[in-house]
Amino acid sequence: MEMTPLIALVGNPNAGKSALFNALTGARQKVGNYPGVTVERHSGRMALNDGRPVELVDLPGTYSLDPSSPDEQVTRDVVLGRQEGERLPDALIVVADATNLENHLRFVLQLRALGRPMVLALNMIDMATRDGLTIDIDKLSQALGVPVVATVAVRKRGLDALKDAVAGLAGAADKAMPVLDADITHFQREARRIAAQAIVEQPRSRIFTRQLDRVVLHPVLGPLILLGILFTMFQAVFSWSEAPIGWIEGFQGWLAETATATLPDNFLRDLLVEGVINGVGSVVVFLPQIVILFFFILILEASGYMVRAAFLMDRLMAGVGLSGRSFIPLLSSFACAIPGIMAARSIDDPRERLTTILIAPLMTCSARLPVYAVIIGAFIPARSVGPGVGLQGLVLLALYLTGIAGAVLAALVLRRTATKGAGGGFMMEMPRYQLPSIRDVAIGLWQRAYVFLRRAGTIIMGVTVVLWVLTSYPVAPEGQKQSEYSVAGRIASGLEVVLRPIGFNHEISLAVIPAMAAREVAVSALETVYSIDAEDEEAGAQALGTQLSARWSLPTALAFLAWFVFAPQCLSTIAVARRETNGWKWPTVMIAYLFALAYVAAGLTFWTAKALGL
Repeated sequence: MEMTPLIALVGNPNAGKSALFNALTGARQKVGNYPGVTVERHSGRMALNDGRPVELVDLPGTYSLDPSSPDEQVTRDVVLGRQEGERLPDALIVVADATNLENHLRFVLQLRALGRPMVLALNMIDMATRDGLTIDIDKLSQALGVPVVATVAVRKRGLDALKDAVAGLAGAADKAMPVLDADITHFQREARRIAAQAIVEQPRSRIFTRQLDRVVLHPVLGPLILLGILFTMFQAVFSWSEAPIGWIEGFQGWLAETATATLPDNFLRDLLVEGVINGVGSVVVFLPQIVILFFFILILEASGYMVRAAFLMDRLMAGVGLSGRSFIPLLSSFACAIPGIMAARSIDDPRERLTTILIAPLMTCSARLPVYAVIIGAFIPARSVGPGVGLQGLVLLALYLTGIAGAVLAALVLRRTATKGAGGGFMMEMPRYQLPSIRDVAIGLWQRAYVFLRRAGTIIMGVTVVLWVLTSYPVAPEGQKQSEYSVAGRIASGLEVVLRPIGFNHEISLAVIPAMAAREVAVSALETVYSIDAEDEEAGAQALGTQLSARWSLPTALAFLAWFVFAPQCLSTIAVARRETNGWKWPTVMIAYLFALAYVAAGLTFWTAKALGL
């Protein structure tokens, strides 16, 4: 008895393949699992126009025949006839998105190189027409050497023509499988050439996108442009925030003065002024800088540039055993490491996912910004080093780049030791450039500001109040410093023995303990300590930066910055890492290597600065 022909439906993700499968098979479908794997097998019966039945199998979407997940492995094995319990397909229906022809042709050409009978279903042709894109189907078919049929799967358009094309392939199968020796770059160049021939008309926006991408994705100019954008961002963080920071500081001072003048001199007034207003206010004052930072990030995301940045970073990460799949989680970690670690779930390779989780805390999250800002403001002169170039912005950029460099180094070591394995490939589709929506950017800024203020009003205030109590009691006798005699001071004195070799003083030793709850608490902790030790109200009212510049040496300040580049000062991040790795083994490794890095970096910074006479 003659077997029913088997036709495999193949294509990139989001090409409309499943919609076409449903349109061709209707209710005549079966769902099961492939033998040995948990990947679902969708198959169905399709009747050709002459009445002959064929079996249609819908393969998982993939960007190439170089698999990076179990789904993509199944697609490759079925197409090559290597899948257990699955016979070699007699022909292929390759589905491509007409609105993204060039990128989808890359996989089409890789499949064509197999020598299999195939027909190309150019899907979503209506969307391409709506966007002003005109494709010459005959030219495309001639260039590819395979039948091409325009379809709109969701509207069941082009199905009869597609069935006729499939009928013409029956019995033409060549069971010989050629060797796949061409690399992806060859297919990309060929896809670009064929798309240029087949697309006879396209909107100006697509032409503009292509022309701009030639510049921003250039192997030399692209990284320089990315670095220039980051440079501008960090210059703006300081230059644009001066005025609003002054407004907040003025309001904070007015609140403290009003509370001092209105309330009787007792425990509650000291708690309110020194613990809440000065402590929490010392963190809230950096809200303008955080809003400016996220303004740039939201603009880059909405404009379509952020995906280009991911493409550029993919080249760098490939050298350390990672891929562009790690970029989005690491990018999210610049806001907060917690969503970054959770976003690593999208990485299929378990070793690459684990590596991404372990290095995510090295991305400079927004919680570090108040710490950086107060130290830079206190010790780095606000002077220009060139037209529109401020020294403070350069130092901030250097801190961010140091964190990235640390993550790259950590990934390189991990991928060659604890998480050793081959790096996976990564394909991405570039969106068109567009003007960001003012409304969407405004909503995004409000959400970020709300999260920061809520954090300041809950975690930071709670820890600051507890710290104030612990630094206020027991009351020091005459001639002794309160911050050293108190409960917190005595704990810090024990820790100071360990931290003194890297330049940390007693106040820093005290601040790093509560900062484990949240990095920003380091700022409010220092504010609280110096307020308690102040001999009079005027000294206590001095800005934190002024007090630091008078009490710390420059090598100590630089060592403190180096510490916060690497130290895992966030209990929430550690807890999420434990949940995502199903145990304490890898979070313990993360804590150990990050604290070791922080200690070594701070020590090297301190003693190098001392040797240079700073």
